[in-house]
Amino acid sequence: MFNLRRLFFRRPFTTSTAHSNFHENFYSLLTKGHLDEALTLFYTSDISHTHQTYADFFHACARHNCISQGQTLHHHMLKTQKERKLIPNVYVYNHLINMYAKCGCLDHARKVFDEMPERNVVSWTALISGYAQHERCEDGFGVFSVMLGECRPNEFAYASVLSSCDRKFGRQVHSHALKTCFGEYTYVANALITMYSKNDDGKRLCQDDLNEAWMVFNFLKDRNLVTYNSMIAGFQTRGKWQEAIDLFSVMRRDSNISFDRATLLSIVSSLSTVKDHDNGNYAINRCLKYCSQVHCLALKTWLISEIGVITALAKAYADLGAQISDLYNLFLETKGMRDIVSWTAFITIFAERDPVKSLLMFSNLCQEGSIPDRHTYSIVLKACSNLVTDKHTMAVHSHILKYGFEHDTVLANALIHAYGRSGSVLESRKVFDFTLVKDIVSWNSMIKIYGLHGQPKNALKCFDQMDVPPDSTTFVALLSACSHAGMVEKGTELFKLMSKTYGIAPQLDHYACMVDILGRSGGILQAQKLINEMPMEPDSVIWSAMLGACRKHGETTLAELASKKLQELDPNSSLAYVQMSNIMCSNGTFNEAVDLRTQMNLLGVKKDPGLSWTEIGNVVHEFAAGGLHHPERMTVRHDLEELVKELRGLGYVPEINLVMRDLEEEDKNRELSYHSEKLAFVFALKRDEFKCFGRAIRIVKNIRICVDCHNFMKFASELTGREIIVRDSNRFHHFKQKVCSCNDYW
Repeated sequence: MFNLRRLFFRRPFTTSTAHSNFHENFYSLLTKGHLDEALTLFYTSDISHTHQTYADFFHACARHNCISQGQTLHHHMLKTQKERKLIPNVYVYNHLINMYAKCGCLDHARKVFDEMPERNVVSWTALISGYAQHERCEDGFGVFSVMLGECRPNEFAYASVLSSCDRKFGRQVHSHALKTCFGEYTYVANALITMYSKNDDGKRLCQDDLNEAWMVFNFLKDRNLVTYNSMIAGFQTRGKWQEAIDLFSVMRRDSNISFDRATLLSIVSSLSTVKDHDNGNYAINRCLKYCSQVHCLALKTWLISEIGVITALAKAYADLGAQISDLYNLFLETKGMRDIVSWTAFITIFAERDPVKSLLMFSNLCQEGSIPDRHTYSIVLKACSNLVTDKHTMAVHSHILKYGFEHDTVLANALIHAYGRSGSVLESRKVFDFTLVKDIVSWNSMIKIYGLHGQPKNALKCFDQMDVPPDSTTFVALLSACSHAGMVEKGTELFKLMSKTYGIAPQLDHYACMVDILGRSGGILQAQKLINEMPMEPDSVIWSAMLGACRKHGETTLAELASKKLQELDPNSSLAYVQMSNIMCSNGTFNEAVDLRTQMNLLGVKKDPGLSWTEIGNVVHEFAAGGLHHPERMTVRHDLEELVKELRGLGYVPEINLVMRDLEEEDKNRELSYHSEKLAFVFALKRDEFKCFGRAIRIVKNIRICVDCHNFMKFASELTGREIIVRDSNRFHHFKQKVCSCNDYW
């Protein structure tokens, strides 16, 4: 939206003292935003008001978004014109259009425009700018098209219509601007660069559009700061981080134009996208270096004092894998500057990498007297979903109730997810049932939670009760639930139903679920046939599902194909190498397995070690295989050995042979008898708060639980008489009285 005020504003010229006193008081009230008092002064004064007075009042109403006072004066002006038979003044009416447009009353603005007996280029531009500001592209373009038949547009008219145009209309405006020699005007060129760079909703980004923006930039002689910022933002939008950096360097080296806050925000944001477009460590390290340099520039120019800049830097550092301690130091530097937006941004940064610290920040936010909004709560609940127990979710839930957000559907959905991911299906269901307005996300979240916890019947029942049309995500959740339970026929039925009944075309996620359903149930050839018939190229998730099925059923030939495809699509992942190595061990080809592991090491592909966590009090304890790094490791290992002796008496037999070749489940350099989840269980079992009979022990594991640990937990649940809840990378396992909720199918 352009400041039309400078196109037609003039200070009034008065001669009398009365006029002078009136205008002095009148303008003082307008400047301070006291429009009711200004309106009262207007009505009570006995001087004859000029067009300028009306215009100034309408301008103040637009500036302060006071539409009711503006309408009151508009009615007064119409009445005065009718009584005195005055001709409407174009200058005043342009301000009137501008007021209605800026306040969002576009129908009123259009009515005033249509009733004007005389219009000039400012009249047209004011209306077009209003449509642009409120993203009514077709209306703005339509007015611009009619304008071409009545008057010649100026640079502001071109820039206004371009600011809201999509590329379809924008190219037509660009063509006309070139014909009328306005293409080289800086305002017009800046708007063209922005138009070609932005992503139209629902449309795929096209490199040709960015090339056109670059051509406009290159041919423009008189560039200003907005020109550079627009082009850099265009590169940032498309993930062209190197081009954004290069242009910024040119701007710094070859131009007299200084950068500003917007420049730094675009540069830093472009660096954040490197992981999405280039997974190479070399590129990430380069971006970390650039990020540090931009950080130094922000310090030198004091732009670091702006909370938006330091928040953007923190996000970029986080996306590039910076240390948590460095990110926290940045957070500490924002003391005294934080608002709810910056608080939420930092809580978001820590939510996944350090959820405990994220919750600590949330606590500090509340202690400082700031009131979280719905977005803050949703991010905090996301952090809670990554923790072991549900007590943190309960604490945030009580906070939500306290501040009156209990009927917010978005937060209800976040609570359903957080409780479910913390192992509490019952609490998820309670929140779901008390949600007044359930949207598609509510239903999808509940279906997904039932599937994760091995309750496919409840997931299907929930689907039958849906009172909103299902979407693509609904069927991913349903197929996943069937996959976890081995429900081949029902899964196949749903896969056909989604397209035939609901017109939802299967996507990669749906095919991945079906490959898992068919493959793990033994239908590996059916899964292969489905992959071959897919209308799109299979991704790494599909080949991973296929490889897992081949390993389960000892299908070596297809496993080699799946492993090769997986290595090509995700070269930095160890999954393909480890799974194939285990298949070779199962077949007795140990030398080939060793060669494959050696190849993996030479390529620099590293396997994440198996880790487990359990929470005691307010402390989360982490265990790796062997428990060598835990301060109470000797005691825990001894307790585990004693427990295993008791379990053997109940019939538990360790799967030593299976464990020895199941190397991806734990770090091969650790003692395989001391798996991390076993250590976490024994440690929790011996703590005072778990000595009361019947209390569930909760454990989180970063990879899939192995067969030996699964058997261990079943026998341990019978011996100790309590429920054991293990969340692995794939699903939940609820062990109770020697039975697991997965029915030994995972």
